[in-house]
Amino acid sequence: MDPKVISRNIGIALLLNALFMYISAGVSAFYDFDASFTPLIISAFITSLAGGFPLIFVNKYYDINLREGYTIVVLAWVISCLFGMLPYVMFGGELSIVDSWFESVSGYTTTGATVIADVEKLPKGILFWRSSTHWLGGLGVVVFMLLILPTVSSFRMKLSKMEISSLSRDNFRYKVKQTIRIISSVYFGLTLAEIILLHIAGMSLFDAVNHSFATIATGGFSTKNLSIASFDSIAIEIIIMVFMLLSGIHFGLLFTAISGKSTSLFKSPIVRYYLGSIIIGALIVSANNKFSGVYDSWPTALREGFFQVISIGTTTGFANGDSSVWPGFSILILFFFTIQCACSGSTSGGMKVDRVVIFFKATKAQILKQIHPSAVVPIKLGSHNVDKETVYNVGLFIILYLFLFFLTAVFVTLAGTPLLESFSSAAACIGNVGPGFGTVGSLGNYAGIQEMGKIFLTFAMLLGRLEIYSIILMFVVFRSR
Repeated sequence: MDPKVISRNIGIALLLNALFMYISAGVSAFYDFDASFTPLIISAFITSLAGGFPLIFVNKYYDINLREGYTIVVLAWVISCLFGMLPYVMFGGELSIVDSWFESVSGYTTTGATVIADVEKLPKGILFWRSSTHWLGGLGVVVFMLLILPTVSSFRMKLSKMEISSLSRDNFRYKVKQTIRIISSVYFGLTLAEIILLHIAGMSLFDAVNHSFATIATGGFSTKNLSIASFDSIAIEIIIMVFMLLSGIHFGLLFTAISGKSTSLFKSPIVRYYLGSIIIGALIVSANNKFSGVYDSWPTALREGFFQVISIGTTTGFANGDSSVWPGFSILILFFFTIQCACSGSTSGGMKVDRVVIFFKATKAQILKQIHPSAVVPIKLGSHNVDKETVYNVGLFIILYLFLFFLTAVFVTLAGTPLLESFSSAAACIGNVGPGFGTVGSLGNYAGIQEMGKIFLTFAMLLGRLEIYSIILMFVVFRSR
């Protein structure tokens, strides 16, 4: 394994982060050089220096092997998070080193869990930087790198295969270069469209940009303490709900539908299940909240029920109300969506709807096989047969995902966190959802979690964002040297 190859590509990732730090400093300067300007400029300079050094002194490399590829992908994320915490550390305030790390990892992994009790006290530059980490992490640090790297097909292919999950790639029918352009064009287009609509609906341009970054990345960082509830606008909530739902759909399917190349978006069994499960879940939650006396009127119950279910089901984590006062049954429904989440090929985290659908179909096939032992029972997604290897991999991933979720909850509990908060925060962080239940609920924060618990949760965020295997494989290839 050649460290020069790795350092050069990590350098590109750092320069990309430095660019957004400079933009954030520019936002700070626009707002009368608020208190975040100096921390951001210094952080940008340090990050530029660290990123530029290997590009100056290391020759270009356009080919990588397996070990180098996995190392680049994982380290690009981890080192981005490390340098991304610099603005928080230098700004200081209530943020310790561990809190700064937590906020940075939560931003890049689009988890959206925060340790900041009063975000409205933060200067505009820091708020914009928080949202920028979402936007960088939503598309993916490595995918951003591939957009600006030279068009060397073998290099692009290897890195993209390690960054983009196998379930996502199966739905793209394009070459690697086209796939990256499709993902980015949908991502940029959705972001711009939401900014315009939110601004028209009454948000300031600053809030519209920040909330659009968080929505399309399915992140959830808000510029307000009460999240979307602070705006108290049905129009804003509807716009955000629509874009949360769109951001949870496979970007390849969105591209073909928007470009008119295909009308098969709603023919996809994955999309149908995704939208159907959210609609049914939202109706059940709304009805349960209404009949339990949480809300006096149906419009309010439906408004908050649909928003919260869509927000959790897409791993965005915005809130338009306090779900901690909901009855246990509604919370259990939300917990199901915290585990399941949205589609592969989107910016959503979690287990992914695709795996859940394949699991259900495989279970049904196995039951039929038990009744008719000699029958050949294919597992189909639409018109496509799902091979046995995919079914096996899906089952293995689900077991590993649930095991790591439970293990995280155990460690967070050992760190002194109450049981409800431990289990819900573990599920919310490995699923990159953000809000859990109890004190870490929709209008709460993670400030009360012990420092060791926060560290465990950041590991869970990274595992969830990189879909577990990338990190495991990096250690495997290191050991196999």
